Amino acid sequence: MSNPPLPDTPIRRVVIAGGGTAGWMAAAALSRTLGKVLDITLVESEEIGTVGVGEATIPPLRTFHRLLGISEQEYLAGTQGTIKLGISFEGWKARGHRYIHSFGTSGRDHWSAGFQQFWLRGRQEGLASDYADYCIELQAAHQDRFAHLPDSHVNYAYHMDAALYARFLRELAGRHGCRRVEGKIAEVETDAGNGCIRALKLESGDVLQGDFFIDCTGFRALLIGQALGVGFSDWSQWLPNDRALATQTTAVRDAVPYTRAIAGRAGWQWRIPLQHRVGNGIVYSSRFMDDDEACEAFLSSLEGEVIRTPWPVRFRPGQRERCWERNCVALGLAGSFIEPLESTTIHLIQRGIVRLLQSFPGVLSQAAIDDYNAQLDAELQHVRDFVVLHYHATERRDSPYWEEVASMRLPPSLQHRIDLFRETGLVFHQPGELFAENSWIQVMMGQGIQPRRHHPVADVMTREDLGRFLGDIRRNVLDTVRQFPAHMDYLRRYAPAPVPEAVKRAQALP
Repeated sequence: MSNPPLPDTPIRRVVIAGGGTAGWMAAAALSRTLGKVLDITLVESEEIGTVGVGEATIPPLRTFHRLLGISEQEYLAGTQGTIKLGISFEGWKARGHRYIHSFGTSGRDHWSAGFQQFWLRGRQEGLASDYADYCIELQAAHQDRFAHLPDSHVNYAYHMDAALYARFLRELAGRHGCRRVEGKIAEVETDAGNGCIRALKLESGDVLQGDFFIDCTGFRALLIGQALGVGFSDWSQWLPNDRALATQTTAVRDAVPYTRAIAGRAGWQWRIPLQHRVGNGIVYSSRFMDDDEACEAFLSSLEGEVIRTPWPVRFRPGQRERCWERNCVALGLAGSFIEPLESTTIHLIQRGIVRLLQSFPGVLSQAAIDDYNAQLDAELQHVRDFVVLHYHATERRDSPYWEEVASMRLPPSLQHRIDLFRETGLVFHQPGELFAENSWIQVMMGQGIQPRRHHPVADVMTREDLGRFLGDIRRNVLDTVRQFPAHMDYLRRYAPAPVPEAVKRAQALP
């Protein structure tokens, strides 16, 4: 049965259901770019908490901030922010093993082959050192250093306080005309004729009418799921984790410029260092670890004073069958959830917003809706495959959990990427994909997937020329990083953040 025709009335009133990171990112972006032609309202309730664990980001957020005219120094100081050069994966390939997936590029490519091909030949002939030695960001992460370079050559992201970020964006959206309404949504009214959402009725009795709605109600998905009935595709067969615990602790040392992802018996833990505190969490599968055991393992591993009682998060990995349905777009957890292993939650919100802005219709268009859904679907599956790679490509067999993920049947798209790299050293990469070739290389080799051969173009160089080529790159990387100050020394000068009251109270405890 086909859907009824979409209404052809102009879109003038946009209602955002829910605040948090997703809601206020949408409100800030829409009001900053389209606020002069749209009436934008966000409804949220202070009584409804947010998941509040999305504190690590990836580099495209910097582009989003430039779009909104956000000062990096004000943002870092206002969100307790620190620099993130990558993620340290500890115990993923094997117990005691560590590698860093950095945001940088490694070496220099040739038009016919990537740098890894020359490095592979260099390793074969004893001319190349560790792959990490050829990337500025990776070496800076290892040495806990950071600095801005004049040519913007360093690629980086941020760690931040998610609640402070939402507040930061709320102020920005307000300056550009977004109206905030306090209240809980009691009912979503739809039009029986065209199936679109007509209004949100609040518990107070107030009614918010709109032409277009953005669902940022988290896992509840009040609009896209409950009201419009869009189904959810479950990815548990590839991503078995379904629960998390999160908390905050005082910092006991200077923040490092990377996120830590520490593999455990039935999941993993994160450590996200801010200027004066640390975000901590454990992600696990309830089929392999019960809640009490997870809590005990988590609390026993913490450093510093606990600032906030640990809070639980239950989730189901997957995506909406359609993130845009009729006159409603779902952002954040209402639309998809891929666990935060590669810090993609905020990025996927950002991509949803940017794509919405690029295709925002004067009136609803089914062609624009279908294109939006197709693009977002492809990106979600790309990110899913990258995260699944970390679990499957492992030498660990020390628990039923690791035995299962290592032997699972992969999505065909991921299996192809692994086979191609293992057999040829080539990386399958589509234009516009989030994770670039060097990300796939770093994680595949970090997890133990080694190419069997290198591209013949690497054999064109003489042994002496190859040695000079690799040596020059390595020296340039090391010389550049040697000039960087310590990460926190740089931040204390560049964008110092005040000590939060909660941290002061925790530090004062006997």
